[in-house]
Amino acid sequence: MKRYLGLDVGDRTIGIAVSDLLGLTAQGVETIRRTSLEKDLDRLSALMQQYETTALVSGLPKNMNGTEGDRCEIVKSFMAKVQERFPAAEVTFWDERLSTVAATRSLLEADLSRKKRKKVIDKMAAVFILQGYLDSLR
Repeated sequence: MKRYLGLDVGDRTIGIAVSDLLGLTAQGVETIRRTSLEKDLDRLSALMQQYETTALVSGLPKNMNGTEGDRCEIVKSFMAKVQERFPAAEVTFWDERLSTVAATRSLLEADLSRKKRKKVIDKMAAVFILQGYLDSLR
């Protein structure tokens, strides 16, 4: 079985999740604070090495009607740069329309303060993206 990294790519942050070795569950890893493309890719590289994977699942923020807007272009552009830097990377896009909504709901249910939610929301969204993808494989 192979391990996957889930990515929730945003303007200011990139939420990161990782699958277990069996590909059954996704756990939140961290939220990368975006500074420069070079540093973002360096951190992603370190995580890919740490978790020994080149399989990436990136959320694709489609509009509710299923069309792709500006946000999708931004994500695809970033992932194209990832592909350039890591030619062996296997990039999969996953419809993330409700991942942030689901992540917010679960954090509200856990009764986290707004400040704490803000710190972990992107990482949680990455977990929902990756978990959705893993579930689809079964």
